[in-house]
Amino acid sequence: MTAPFLRTAIILGLLSAIGPFAIDMYLPALPSIGDDLGAQNNVVQLSLLSFFISFAVFQLVYGPLSDIWGRKAPLYLGIGLFAVASIGCAVASDIETLIAFRFLQGIGGAAGMVIPRAIVRDMHTGVQAARLMSLLMLVFSISPILAPLTGSAVIEFYGWRGVFYAVMIAAFIGLILLATQLQETRPKKERLESNFGSAMAAYRLLLGDRNFLTLTFIGGLGISSFLVYLANSPFVLIEYYGLTPTQYSFAFSINAVSFFTVSQATGWLGERFGLVRVMRMAVTAFAFTMASMFVVMSFGMNQLPVMAGFLFVGYGFLGLVIPTSAVLALEDHGEIAGTASALMGTLHFVTAAVAMIVASVFFDGTALPMAAGIAICALGAFFLTQATIGRRRVVAAE
Repeated sequence: MTAPFLRTAIILGLLSAIGPFAIDMYLPALPSIGDDLGAQNNVVQLSLLSFFISFAVFQLVYGPLSDIWGRKAPLYLGIGLFAVASIGCAVASDIETLIAFRFLQGIGGAAGMVIPRAIVRDMHTGVQAARLMSLLMLVFSISPILAPLTGSAVIEFYGWRGVFYAVMIAAFIGLILLATQLQETRPKKERLESNFGSAMAAYRLLLGDRNFLTLTFIGGLGISSFLVYLANSPFVLIEYYGLTPTQYSFAFSINAVSFFTVSQATGWLGERFGLVRVMRMAVTAFAFTMASMFVVMSFGMNQLPVMAGFLFVGYGFLGLVIPTSAVLALEDHGEIAGTASALMGTLHFVTAAVAMIVASVFFDGTALPMAAGIAICALGAFFLTQATIGRRRVVAAE
């Protein structure tokens, strides 16, 4: 593995993590935000949902922009907006203002999610792309490990508002790295035929591509399972199981360790078995683990160590599903990689938003509804894989 390869993965991973960092870092503060601003828990959760909505929808804008303008200019725009909106969140005096600035934060953060995937496709395909994507996911996954711990420390000394000043600093660091360490990967000659008309044509093409949509929704359901956990875990682990914010941060981080550790085997497994086979095996194991968790908890074994063990194993398998499904979805769309990455990201987060809304309707303060939502997402990915990416297609794809 060359130094430039690793450096690119680190930079792209950090740019991708800026938006999620703003989520994970303030999770331990959700209950205290409600107390400080006089808002109920379900209203506080809207500050999370508003971020996800704009984060999902505006990827559709950044993708075509990155095909038309190149990769770096939209990144400057998005991360700059994210930094300004972070200040607005920090000074918000009521929950409505916080929700509004979180929406703007999501608009800015969307650039960091969609464009790095397009850069990966610009540079590599196949197993090499899977290696770079898994390394990107390694850096990206540091966010769920460090962010809650960092957030707990910041909240301890500076309150929840300090979290948003911290992510503002992270955004400025991202801008510096973008300016000094990342080269443009979409040269001007490749942008000549790119415009908003061609972007609309590209979206029509992608929406008619069954293979692209299937792989996108498999990854999206996997991500949804994690985001259902993300949205509900502060209340389940802190208020139901009685963890402190710091203990919650450690419990939350363990799953990210599992995710990124297993994801690093993607390249090796892909070379040996083929990316499609790896994805199918991983989806099957992921669904079996999460469904088993729900069944066991339904029979009364809902102690925290039981749930934590299943989540640790299940999210490890998810670490193989996400990079393989993303690489395979983008494989045939190099000319419109930015647009394809945008649509994929939007569909991922729209799927996740629906899952989070449904889970919140049934949330009763206990762990079982959260476990049910996670299991349903995992089983959805499994059945979609079995129905559309059968064994015959696996053989043909290798």
